[in-house]
Amino acid sequence: MRSQTAVRKVSLTGFRYVVEARILNMIKWTRIIIFVAIANPILYLLSIGIGVGSLIDSKDGLGGVEYLTFLAPALLATAAIQGMLDEVIFPTFEGFKWVKNFFAMNSTSLTGTDIAGGVFVAALLRTTFTVVIYWIALYFFGALDSPTAWLAIPAAIFAGASFGALIMALAARAKNEDVFMLITGRFIVMPMFLFSGTFYPLELMPTFLQWIGWISPLWHATDLGRFLTYGHQISTTTLIFHLIYMFALLVVGLYFAFHNYTKRLAK
Repeated sequence: MRSQTAVRKVSLTGFRYVVEARILNMIKWTRIIIFVAIANPILYLLSIGIGVGSLIDSKDGLGGVEYLTFLAPALLATAAIQGMLDEVIFPTFEGFKWVKNFFAMNSTSLTGTDIAGGVFVAALLRTTFTVVIYWIALYFFGALDSPTAWLAIPAAIFAGASFGALIMALAARAKNEDVFMLITGRFIVMPMFLFSGTFYPLELMPTFLQWIGWISPLWHATDLGRFLTYGHQISTTTLIFHLIYMFALLVVGLYFAFHNYTKRLAK
C-alpha cells in the first residue's frame, strides 16, 4: 500500500524531486552564483549604462528618459534569457550525454515530462533570483524611479521562460553539444542581443534588420518592460501581441521539450 501511494505521489508531483536535485546542485556553487548575479549588472551598468550613456546627451528618440532608464528593461530581459539558457542547456547535456543521470531518473517512476519539468522549474527559480538581484542593482543606480518599475521583473522572467523552453526543446534533440552551443551563441543569442532594440529603439534600425527584433522574445520583453517602467508608448494591439507571442513560445517550447525528453529517454 505504501509503495502504491509513493508511486502515485511521484506520478503527480514527480518534477519537484528533479527541482530539488537541481537546487541542491546549485547550492554547491552558491558563492559563484551570488557573485555573478551581483557583478554582471554592476559591470554592465558602469560600462554601458553610465559609460556609453554619458556620451548620449539627447533624450530624443528615447521617450524623454535618460539612457540608463531606457536601457534597464533590456538588461533585465537579457539577464533572464541568458540565465535560462545556462540552466536548461548544460543540465540537458549533462543528463543525456555527460553524466547520463536522466536515464537513471527515468528508471524510477519519473517520466520524461517530470524530468524536463523539473529542469525547467529549477532554471526558472535561478533566473528569478538573478533578475531580482539585477533589478536591485538597477534601482540603486537610479535607473528605475517609476512606481511601476518592479513590473519589469515579471516581463523579463516571462521572456526568459519563453525562450528557455524553446532552447531546452532543441537541446534535447542535439547530438553534438559543441555545434549546438556554437550555433546558439553566435547565430541566435548574439544577433538577438544586438538587433532587438536593446541599445536603441528598434525602429531606428534598417528595415531589413528589424525582423530579427520582431521574432525575438528579447524585443517583446524589452518593449513591454519599457511600457511598464516609464510609460513608453505602445498601442493596445502591440501590448497584446507581446503577451500572446511570448505565451505561445512558452507553450510550444514546453510541449516539444516534454516530447523530446520523453522520446530520447525511450531510446
